Amino acid sequence: MSGFNIEDYPHRRLNPLTGEWVLVSPHRAKRPWQGQVEKAVIDERPSHDPNCYLCAGNERAGGKTNPDYKGTFVFTNDFSALLTDTPAGGVDESSLFQAKSESGICKVICFSEDHSLTIPEMEVADIRKVVDVWCEQFEELGKKDFIRYVQIFENKGAIMGCSNPHPHGQIWSSSSVPVEPAKENQTQKEYYEEHGTTMLGDYIKAELDKKERLVVQNEHFVALVPFWATWPFETIIISKRAVQDILELTDEEKTGLADIYKQLTIKYDNLFETSFAYSAGLHQAPTDSSDYPEWHLHMHFYPPLLRSAAVKKFMVGYEMLATPQRDITAEQAAKRLRDLPGIHYKKS
Repeated sequence: MSGFNIEDYPHRRLNPLTGEWVLVSPHRAKRPWQGQVEKAVIDERPSHDPNCYLCAGNERAGGKTNPDYKGTFVFTNDFSALLTDTPAGGVDESSLFQAKSESGICKVICFSEDHSLTIPEMEVADIRKVVDVWCEQFEELGKKDFIRYVQIFENKGAIMGCSNPHPHGQIWSSSSVPVEPAKENQTQKEYYEEHGTTMLGDYIKAELDKKERLVVQNEHFVALVPFWATWPFETIIISKRAVQDILELTDEEKTGLADIYKQLTIKYDNLFETSFAYSAGLHQAPTDSSDYPEWHLHMHFYPPLLRSAAVKKFMVGYEMLATPQRDITAEQAAKRLRDLPGIHYKKS
């Protein structure tokens, strides 16, 4: 038997941001696919849909009417998962029965009045307006005494739980730090205390040298498939300059974030020539007025599509009961994305 190498043999990879492991089985990717194969559904939408509760001038599901907005539009979610007036309290019967009240504010951000668009089809200048709204909302919500974390995210596609195709994202701000950012808070703190530098700052320096997992980059940001990726074409956008949150970004860096957001999502759409589904979100420092020099701004993308526009990867069986597992390596996924054209397939 030849010596071990990560392109041929099963192995585990550590996610240093969470401290968790993923099983990688590259040899399985060589097996023939005999499972489900579906053709892509052509997604053609009008620029304004009278039945869409996010379109300008339409009545929302909660009964309120949207203004005749142009560009971005922000409102408090009519069916918020978190409420500002949640009474303090909880359950403390024993170590087996614990509950604590949670308060917060949930908002919706319409990216554009044009119902037919998605981020990869928008102009960078218009995506920059979305970034500006993120900054405004992060600052406004983060200043509230009872808010400790502001989670900015986008669900794209029905298979990722998006109930409306209108281009939009959400912001959930909460009185505690959620589970995933809390994990990253701890691991980044430990790394910073040991090395005196941010974990992701050191990581992208190494990745820029290796070039194996890079997808796209610009002057201020890099998008790559992380070494520890779990989803088939999972990526992460990381700022080249270590900043704790988006409020520390310069004007040029904000435009750079808008640019790489577009570049990466064009690659996604081009992969299977479909409006590529994903859940994406910014991870940044908590908003409790403390200093977090260990935090390094980044944005996760978790897409479920595996082999075509409709064949999906789900966490099932062993992954739900034991540990996450993937067949296509991070290096293979990055090369496929990197080699795709930078022009959206609808325009080529």
